[in-house]
Amino acid sequence: MPNDSFMKLANTIHRALIKVSAGKRGWVFYGMPVIKLTTIGRVSGKDRSVMLTSPVKSDGDICLVASKGGDDRHPEWYLNLLRDPRVKVELPSGIKSMVATITEGDERELLWNQIVSDFPNYGAYQEKTDREIPVIILKENSGTS
Repeated sequence: MPNDSFMKLANTIHRALIKVSAGKRGWVFYGMPVIKLTTIGRVSGKDRSVMLTSPVKSDGDICLVASKGGDDRHPEWYLNLLRDPRVKVELPSGIKSMVATITEGDERELLWNQIVSDFPNYGAYQEKTDREIPVIILKENSGTS
C-alpha cells in the first residue's frame, strides 16, 4: 500500500505533467478520466487539492472512489467533503463548482459492481481493508455558495 508521502509526490508529479504539457497530457490515467478535486480542509479551512481518477461519468456527474489504495483509513479528501460537500473540480474543459453525495444501498452497489467490473484494481483494494470503500457522486452545484 502506498504511503501518504508517496501519494503526495505522485500528485505533485501529476500536476506538473499537466502544467508542463499545457494541459495536453495527464487527464487520463489507466483508462480513466482524471480530475483535480479541491475540498475545504476540515481542520485548516483552507483549500486542499488532489488529483483523482473518475471511473464512471454520467450526464455531467462525476464518480469518485475513496479507496486510498486499500488503506484502512479514509483519504483526507473524503473526510474533508464529509464535513463540507461543496467542492471545485478542474477538468480539461475548466473548473466547476459541485456538491458531493455519498452513495448508499442499491445505488452504491450498482456503481461499485460497474466500477470493479471495468477496473478490477478497486476490488483488490476492497479486499485489503475491512472498511467499506465509499463511492461518491459529484453533481454540478446550480445554487450559489
